[in-house]
Amino acid sequence: MDSEPRDVDLQVGSLPVAAASSSVARVWCMCNSPCRISLSTGSWASLQRSFPPLPGLRRPSTGRAPAQRSGSCAPRDWARPEGGPGLAAEVGLAARVSSGEEAGPAWAAAGTSIEGDGGGRASGRQRGPCGRRWQRRPGTAARRGGEPSGAGAAAGAMPPPKDVVKIAIQMVGAIPQLIELQQTKPLASVLKDVCDAWSLPNAERYALQYADGRQTYITESNRGEIKNGSILQLTTSPDQEAERLYSGIQSNNLDVKTDSLKKLASLSQDVTFAQEFINRNGLKQIFSIVEEGNDTGEMLVHTLKAFMELMEHDFVSWETLSAAFIKKVVSYVNMNAVDASIQQLSLSILENMVPTSRLLFELVKKEVTLDRLLTHLQVTDAQLQLKAMALLIALLLAATDAERRDMMDYLREKNIRQFIHKNIIHSSEPLGDEMAHYLYVLQSVSLNLCERRMRTSMDPYSQEQRELLQSLRQTAFESEGEAPASNFSTERRRSLCAKEFRKLGFMNNSNPAEDLRRAPPGLLALDNMVYFSRHTPNAYSRDHFFEELFCICIQLVNKTWKEMRATQEDFDKVLQVVREQITRTLSLKPTSLELFKTRVNALNYSEILKLRQTERLHQEETLAVPVLELRERLKPELLELIRQQRLLHLCKGTLFRKISSRRRQDKLWYCRLSPNHKVLHYGGVEEGVHSPPIESLPEKIPVADMKMLLVGKECLHTKEKSSGKQNKDVLELAFSIVYDVEEYCLSFVAPTRYEFCLWTDGLNVLLGKEMTSERTQTDLDVLLSMELKLRLLDLENISIPDTPPPIPKPPSNLNFCYDFSHAEQ
Repeated sequence: MDSEPRDVDLQVGSLPVAAASSSVARVWCMCNSPCRISLSTGSWASLQRSFPPLPGLRRPSTGRAPAQRSGSCAPRDWARPEGGPGLAAEVGLAARVSSGEEAGPAWAAAGTSIEGDGGGRASGRQRGPCGRRWQRRPGTAARRGGEPSGAGAAAGAMPPPKDVVKIAIQMVGAIPQLIELQQTKPLASVLKDVCDAWSLPNAERYALQYADGRQTYITESNRGEIKNGSILQLTTSPDQEAERLYSGIQSNNLDVKTDSLKKLASLSQDVTFAQEFINRNGLKQIFSIVEEGNDTGEMLVHTLKAFMELMEHDFVSWETLSAAFIKKVVSYVNMNAVDASIQQLSLSILENMVPTSRLLFELVKKEVTLDRLLTHLQVTDAQLQLKAMALLIALLLAATDAERRDMMDYLREKNIRQFIHKNIIHSSEPLGDEMAHYLYVLQSVSLNLCERRMRTSMDPYSQEQRELLQSLRQTAFESEGEAPASNFSTERRRSLCAKEFRKLGFMNNSNPAEDLRRAPPGLLALDNMVYFSRHTPNAYSRDHFFEELFCICIQLVNKTWKEMRATQEDFDKVLQVVREQITRTLSLKPTSLELFKTRVNALNYSEILKLRQTERLHQEETLAVPVLELRERLKPELLELIRQQRLLHLCKGTLFRKISSRRRQDKLWYCRLSPNHKVLHYGGVEEGVHSPPIESLPEKIPVADMKMLLVGKECLHTKEKSSGKQNKDVLELAFSIVYDVEEYCLSFVAPTRYEFCLWTDGLNVLLGKEMTSERTQTDLDVLLSMELKLRLLDLENISIPDTPPPIPKPPSNLNFCYDFSHAEQ
């Protein structure tokens, strides 16, 4: 780096003393060479009225003679000593380089802004003599409504009006503009002013969009979302861009066509562009590319992605798709040698198509077989597995009860549980939240098939049901070597059957069908008892997990009955113990039926008694008055520990999903708290990015601007969702931050209940409120229990009195005190 000093002229405009505030603006050149700053005589006079002489800076005598300050371009504070006003960010500051080269607002390009107070404007040339841009030092931005300091702060700079935002506008090959955007001014007029500043004709052919993130076009409907310090870029208007891409995707040049489709896939996320493209009948051209083309490479990937993004805006119904287009998409799913990205997009298209109409459901169900979906579940590509499972769930949910039962029976025959267990649950990659949700839905669908039998009472006149009941008795007792019932008289046969049904647990021995008239459990109880009577534990059918679970539990009842030496009057007590055994075992989260069976049988009646006694002693110990007082004294310290843990979790950040009403998976975005706990950073991320650096998150919310926290039904984004099970899940995980004076909302849907509790607690801590989640109480109880046990460790087996021991009376004299000083001499 050249170390030759260079000259720079700083010119301070109109500078009323009353306009200055206590906030200090720090400006430095981004080069590493020494620079000399020159002030014109007129500017020096304005500067001297508000600021003392700067160290090492000489006043120019006449004209443009420079006053030199040697040294490197280290940050300098332009401020008065304590008690005097400083050069605030609100003060207009213009820099001129000696060469006269024009330079744009470097601080705006860097994501910050210098705000004017009406007396001056941050404009003109902001480059050092070395050609590098000048920039405000990070962390020294002016505080809104800073603390009073000195006489100059009495009047104070007025805050900017609510309908004015200060932004930077960029354009390729041009110096950025720093403007004050009047929100009440028509957007067309704003565009004309911007184009005139760059001498661009035909302002109607241009538009503004965000420079970072999703690059959404600015319209009259969304311009209110623009914040101070936002960076926009001037680009081609949506209608012009739609026309250009519409022509590009029809080009005979494959490179031009591929690039146009790639750009189309990116821009189609914007609703304004999507509407312009669809109005030009652009979807028809996409249909033609898919229906008539044989390409299975990059161009097809961009085409299918663009189609998905365009359909997401709901401008066109899925029912308008042609059979040829659907069959072409289906063919990509059924192909073996095809790119995985194409199959993922094809599966997503079919998944969104299935719920829209019965005709499309039947077409997809016919063309994409269950065997093909099972094949996709066995691949190693986790995303392909996810899309295949999503389509399978969509087909099951759209089917009728009879179709759903047939589909589930077929999947059981094909051992779908083994595929899931081997290729998904125990795969090399961890199970994602979305796949876990689909597995939960699949299990719910399977169990819901039992609901019809559960709510159907037994019909005593049904020959089929009576035969099932009799087969239950015959399977249980014919092997005992008794003579066939047909050899007895009618009365003897009835007496024998009544005795046998009583042994099976029926209350109405003479007419056991009456016990099954109550629904629930209805015929489901009979089905499970018949299954248990016909299948021994050594010959399980692995796809009847509910029946297998019933077999384990009914054997547990018999085992616990013997251990308790119970009689018929003790039946309810036995069931209470069995319920506790099952509940305690399930709390350990066994991963298989075999593991569940092992653990629940190990938890015998004597173990239950030991656990109850331990818990009772622990409860009695913690209810002692001194222990309760100790708990109250420990609570503030432990609550502070929990607060710090919540803030650390927010600093680490979490990956969220934007949930739409049309599909369960959508765009990813990440949010995290800055290490100094002052700013929330957030922004969109790509699939596969788990912990992006804080610098890559473009959006920011100062914690000081946060007003309140909304949860559940209070959130606006939950009211926009459709009703049903999905909406119920969203309500339990939804929360929003209300911030800024305009009361904007940043909406969240937590991936899990655990994340919901930690984020709502952390945000309440930032807002200075109490932590209210159920996780807080759980963590506090665990920490209190551990701390109490450590404190009381030395008092084990010692009874703790309810009141402190009495203090003895003082001794009559203190002559028993020994003076060691005499012994040392």
